[in-house]
Amino acid sequence: MTPGDIVLVDWRDALEASGEPNKRRPAIVVGEPPYFGTGLPFEIVVPLTSEAALAIPDASLRIAPAPANGCAKLSYALSWNVQTVPHRRLSATRSRVTSDQLDVIRGQVARCIGALS
Repeated sequence: MTPGDIVLVDWRDALEASGEPNKRRPAIVVGEPPYFGTGLPFEIVVPLTSEAALAIPDASLRIAPAPANGCAKLSYALSWNVQTVPHRRLSATRSRVTSDQLDVIRGQVARCIGALS
């Protein structure tokens, strides 16, 4: 998996009342390969949703449907909800976001954690 890939995260064993979705959900790989391509069994991802109410301004990216991203409807990359997920929860897809979209998402993540002002 490479940065920008859209994957499916399997949360079907979510803990009750944990806030985890308890189903398979799409996400965008945002982790840099030098850190996660070394055999560690994790990827850093940002969830995708069609729920506009979860899209915090300046911490989410609106993604319109396009053939390359495979989105069936308007979606939002929730940069504020960045997560590290074990590979065993991930399934690859043929879909991906553009490099410009990936750059915006990574910038939002960095601002959310205070790495950028």
